[in-house]
Amino acid sequence: MPLEPLTDRQQEILDFIQKESVNNGYAPTIREIGERMGIKSTNGVNDHLKALEKKGYLSREKDKSRTLRLTRPVDAAPIRTILPQNTMISIPILGRVAAGEPILAEEQAMGRVQIDSFFLGTTKKVFALKVVGDSMIDDGIHDGDYLFIKKQPVANRGDIVVAMIEGEATCKRYYPEGDRIRFQPANARLKPIYVHKDQFRAVDILGVVVGVYRQV
Repeated sequence: MPLEPLTDRQQEILDFIQKESVNNGYAPTIREIGERMGIKSTNGVNDHLKALEKKGYLSREKDKSRTLRLTRPVDAAPIRTILPQNTMISIPILGRVAAGEPILAEEQAMGRVQIDSFFLGTTKKVFALKVVGDSMIDDGIHDGDYLFIKKQPVANRGDIVVAMIEGEATCKRYYPEGDRIRFQPANARLKPIYVHKDQFRAVDILGVVVGVYRQV
């Protein structure tokens, strides 16, 4: 069934949401949309989002940040981006990762997931882990989601990373702070994990989260 046509402003906002979701692995917040579009009022942004929801382009969870979701594959919506065809890549699922307390991530493929390379690029340095827990829920990462992680041993401050701490894997935001590292959850009821240099605890960055996959 064809979707209702969009106004130019609605199309701009939908394009921005799509771009940010692809580049960052999660949708922008209402505040970020307002800043990008020059809309000072959060109510003004909400009015546009409600219109996009009503027309069937978006879904979102009430009162939670970064939960905007495109309701159809991007190539099914009238967005001005030209997508490549027949560029599916196979990503290995290596295990589980905690979005709560760290648990072991077994380096043995549990299966594979197919995804268009448009979302992740053609790099072979990407693997998937299944999320256990809800400590990253405010960043749009839910229990049962699959994370796509680009393998790299370093990260920038504030990146969402998968890190090994004493042989156990966890997903958190990464904040180096002098003689310690803070692994920050995105859930107000949970406390960060601190690793101090003088504790001599082994910490390795496995990679940076570049996408989230959710079965609906």
